[in-house]
Amino acid sequence: MGSCNQQSRLGVLCIAASIIQEKPLPFIVLHGIGDECKNHGLYQFTQLLINTSGAVGFCIEIGDGAGDSFFMRLDKQADLVCDQVKEIPELQSGYNIVGLSQGNVIGRAVIEFCDSGPPVHNFVSLGGPHAGTASIPGCAAMSLCWVATALIRLGVYSSFVQNHLAPSGYVKIPDDLDAYYKGCLFLPKLNNEIASNWNATYKDRLSSLNHLVLIMFEHDTVLIPRETAWFGYYGEEQNSVVQTPQETRLYKEDWVGLRALDEAGRVSYVSFPGDHLRITKAEVDEYVIPHLRTSKNASLL
Repeated sequence: MGSCNQQSRLGVLCIAASIIQEKPLPFIVLHGIGDECKNHGLYQFTQLLINTSGAVGFCIEIGDGAGDSFFMRLDKQADLVCDQVKEIPELQSGYNIVGLSQGNVIGRAVIEFCDSGPPVHNFVSLGGPHAGTASIPGCAAMSLCWVATALIRLGVYSSFVQNHLAPSGYVKIPDDLDAYYKGCLFLPKLNNEIASNWNATYKDRLSSLNHLVLIMFEHDTVLIPRETAWFGYYGEEQNSVVQTPQETRLYKEDWVGLRALDEAGRVSYVSFPGDHLRITKAEVDEYVIPHLRTSKNASLL
């Protein structure tokens, strides 16, 4: 009888069979501000990913859901996710992340900050404020808006607001960068923006991804500017001009490993013609599902 080690048609078939039998890695979904896993839309989205990809999937709740997504510091939210992924048996050999809006900076914090956590292979980011946003995103949970508005009036970079209003952690006012660097507690650390606190581990961990998919929504009315979903942002000296990712210092000096990933062909910049998180099933099938079907021994070309 033939052997899979033989250079024959049988050998090719055996290799193909072993690839087919390799199960896709599990994945987690990280929700955005004001959302929670029990909400119908998010539940349906998670089930769509599970059913279409054939992978095991988990929607990871951020504390109590909507409330904590608004008012818990982002690094603490990331710590909660870190603890959860360490406890889920199916994730221990590695997993993929699908992030929605604010969930993307939490997902990236898990990759960069989570010590001794299981490895992340692919990261699909839908509408993430990776380079910051010039204003607090619009409220998704209307009952919480008045509280958020009251906090903002205290000053977005004040210690109290930074500790009690989650999105203040990635608000980056283009013409107030000194206050941002001094007062913002989350994004400058996540993006390795402050030279005296630069951490090579963050860069090494992000650049170890198999693939990073950055999805921007062309008519995004939540993220300002929309190009932040690709790591693009306003220039430091010309704060009315939006730089492409490749024009930013973050990319040129490779603060977090984005350039290394890009030059290795492991970043996809994708844009959809819609408002924030308006994605069709066809777009999910083409741009999200392939990155959930891969096993830990496979890579996308």
